[in-house]
Amino acid sequence: MALKVVGAGLGRTGTHSLKLALEQLTGGRCYHMVEVFGRPDDPAVWTAAFRGQPPDWTSFLADYDAVADWPACACWRELAAAFPDAPVLLSSRDPDSWWRSASSTIFLGMDAEGDASAWTEMAMTMLEGFTPDWRDEGAAKAAFVAHNDAVRAEIPADRLIDWRPGDGWEPICRALGIDVPDEPFPHVNTTAEFRARFGLDAP
Repeated sequence: MALKVVGAGLGRTGTHSLKLALEQLTGGRCYHMVEVFGRPDDPAVWTAAFRGQPPDWTSFLADYDAVADWPACACWRELAAAFPDAPVLLSSRDPDSWWRSASSTIFLGMDAEGDASAWTEMAMTMLEGFTPDWRDEGAAKAAFVAHNDAVRAEIPADRLIDWRPGDGWEPICRALGIDVPDEPFPHVNTTAEFRARFGLDAP
């Protein structure tokens, strides 16, 4: 099975909602960070990929029709090359609102994790690759903008879906050549939901 959509957008850009939407549109599964928790061998594979030793992507992602979110978006160039017929979906948002969301969810959770598990090694390697100063607002926002600019610069316009959460179904459906569903676009994993799930509001 070949990927039908390569998600290049960083976490906290509507990627969990995109996961649900892409699964509905493709009829298959979308690999997202939530998948990693149920696949204990995967963190080591991603860590190796971040260090320049990628897997055979077709084999590794054989059960999926799309990818979105970290960790896959950290390998967007490799995945775009491995699946040249798949459109590249860049989900993005205003850097200030992205930082407010990411710093109070993903980044806060990583600082709270603090163990030596394979999952933590994967996540820390991923964030170090994003920017070594990911805890710093200015550096993180600059890296966020640079990531998005690189995707827009390197992916041809006729292959790129430049998407923001408010855009809904239409740009994705147009790129996939399918009808727009007659129902609202999914909206899940708000900052409050993320923090509650990972106990970040617990005393």
